[in-house]
Amino acid sequence: QEQPVESGGGSVQAGGSLRLSCGWPLLRFQYCMAWFRQVPGKEREGIAAIATLLTTTWYSDSVNGRFTISQDYDAHSVYLQMKDLRPEDTATYYCAARYGTADCRLDRAEYNEWGRGTQVTVSV
Repeated sequence: QEQPVESGGGSVQAGGSLRLSCGWPLLRFQYCMAWFRQVPGKEREGIAAIATLLTTTWYSDSVNGRFTISQDYDAHSVYLQMKDLRPEDTATYYCAARYGTADCRLDRAEYNEWGRGTQVTVSV
């Protein structure tokens, strides 16, 4: 069973940028690939998604205009470019996959393949 593999997390000052990567070898099939994030004690929040064949994207209000999701078929990867980072963006970021649809709503219950997460810390 395939599992997404995240990388690229780290620590950055407010206003800075980071790019997260998610390795997923099945991008040429119809998947929704999404990024979620979670802080201790809070619900896991869906923040960005992409339909792998249509390349349609979805964003939460909290990141719209600052984060960009993209994909590279040849690299078997999905990316999350994060700009203008804020302390409230501090979280563990997870990559998730959902097979067989182009309706990539940011509903945690709809995704069935999850990575282990990568930590992003934004300091003031």
